[in-house]
Amino acid sequence: MKAVLMDAFGSVDVLRIGEAEKPVPAEGQVLVKVFATSINRPDLVQREGKYPPPAGDSEILGLEVAGVIEALGAGVTGWHVGERVMTLVGGGGYAEFAVAYACHLMRIPESMNYEEAACVCESYITAFLNVFMIGEFKDSQTAILHGGGGGVNTAAIQLCRALTPASKLIVTASPAKMERVRELGADFLINFHETPDFTEVVKEYTNKKGVDVILDHVGAKYLAPNMNSLGYKGRLVIIGVVSGIKAELNLALMMVKRQQIIGSVLRSRPVAEKGEIIAEFTRRALPKFTDRSIVPVIEKVFTLDQVADAHRMMEEDKHFGKIVLRIQ
Repeated sequence: MKAVLMDAFGSVDVLRIGEAEKPVPAEGQVLVKVFATSINRPDLVQREGKYPPPAGDSEILGLEVAGVIEALGAGVTGWHVGERVMTLVGGGGYAEFAVAYACHLMRIPESMNYEEAACVCESYITAFLNVFMIGEFKDSQTAILHGGGGGVNTAAIQLCRALTPASKLIVTASPAKMERVRELGADFLINFHETPDFTEVVKEYTNKKGVDVILDHVGAKYLAPNMNSLGYKGRLVIIGVVSGIKAELNLALMMVKRQQIIGSVLRSRPVAEKGEIIAEFTRRALPKFTDRSIVPVIEKVFTLDQVADAHRMMEEDKHFGKIVLRIQ
């Protein structure tokens, strides 16, 4: 099969189109003919040699796919060859075929095309898991969502607007993306270039109450302002550490305010646990895609042979929402 391959780790120049062995579904898995996948930040980190796939998963890049079931592995029930599906994969998305666990599949709503479906699993499930399942975000509460126009952040804004319409959303963004973030549903915007310490503006906006949930991928640089911005019993969910992994923490403040700091990753979770997360997402969030309350935000669709350009766009932070790679 045709796939994106790497002979070494490094810049976008290591990416090439080549031939790889077509995977065979194991017990409990299906083989998916891939029509589209998407570019995610972990793909770039893996390309640089800093984020290896879990043991047993494909070395080929790509964490989510949309396509049709080509074959069923042993023991798979409830699914049929030819069904349109979208799914998380541990690796292997940048190829004409990929294997996925049957318990990770979701049927693509008739209202969605493959490019839209390729955006759902990694970013929207990550946002749903961390804001709603872990962060326990409720309607009428207030959240800070870091990340401006990135895929997970735009997904989080859309999910909050659809599932908790009375909530308030504070979003940090670059000046170039602030207006689009506002149009997507942010209630209050913070220019992170001008206000790296957002503590005071958050206190003012919340009348000194602080926020209930913070979704953060920045890490060390934002730990202090995040904790200072959290209210009583607030939850900080950390999903990335782009600014570093070490920072000082005021333990007394955290204790008095009964705050929580929760670290979270999706890719390395056990198969069954990811299946439970996907089932909950299917129950609570997928209907919002079916009725088009949520439409994935796509910056651009690239063809497979333009994969280096797609990676370059993400590296240069020129995208808003998702970058899609059309395979077929």
